[in-house]
Amino acid sequence: MAARLKVVRTVPSLRRALELYRKSGERIALVPTMGALHRGHMALVREARQRAKRVVVSIFVNPAQFAPHEDFASYPRSFATDLKALREAKVDLVWAPPVEAMYPAGFATRLAPEGPAKVGLEDEFRPHFFGGVATVVAKLFTQVSPDFALFGQKDYQQLRVITQMAADLDLTVKVIGVPTVREPDGLALSSRNVYLSAGERAVAPMLYRVLKDCAGRIKNGEKIDRVLKVGRIEVDLAGFTLDYLEARHALTLMPIESPKDGPVRLLLAARLGKTRLIDNVGV
Repeated sequence: MAARLKVVRTVPSLRRALELYRKSGERIALVPTMGALHRGHMALVREARQRAKRVVVSIFVNPAQFAPHEDFASYPRSFATDLKALREAKVDLVWAPPVEAMYPAGFATRLAPEGPAKVGLEDEFRPHFFGGVATVVAKLFTQVSPDFALFGQKDYQQLRVITQMAADLDLTVKVIGVPTVREPDGLALSSRNVYLSAGERAVAPMLYRVLKDCAGRIKNGEKIDRVLKVGRIEVDLAGFTLDYLEARHALTLMPIESPKDGPVRLLLAARLGKTRLIDNVGV
């Protein structure tokens, strides 16, 4: 029944709730979020429901992944609305810890991921970011000990960093990437889309169109460097401030020059007004 949703805010209460599931031999899927839930998050919940008897959604706006100049204080928060959506989706448990539960006084351990976290994409523009993400996700994996953890492919570098971390630390959780959910015009769903003005929102889908066009041209045999050069110009002319448009190996995220070098992923980040948008597609 939808009314069964349980919200817990302390580690002891979380462990008591999870122990009941484990005693019944039920598998657990975790969907980590920072709240402000949208259809992309709910796609993760649906996939989690397909894989496990019990679905846990964490809601925690992680201060460790925001630099001082970023939008931690203004990051959209809609806890009551989020709970309503999760109850309707028949989620079993919401883990919503306060900051002091995740980072108590004296907290002194942080992860420093390398590999896909150090490839000159998001890490170049947000050097603090993946250390904060890896640390909080490692804590969530330790606290919940899920059988599965679901992440959106929109944050593709993050997905690769977390997958690598879980493998390197011999964690038993299976990390699963779920395809990006988009608006009808192609814009990838993101909690930060609420920052876009009406005019910016009309322009924003251009990023996905450029990515699709670049992917199609590479599939048709055009040289990657030429395709990306044209794509970068198109993004600039549309009024974005481009951070990067890159072709990378889909697993390692290392630069590649030809599709023969391995599966290709195109990754893009650009600013439109005050909003920073990221997206990616496979080739």
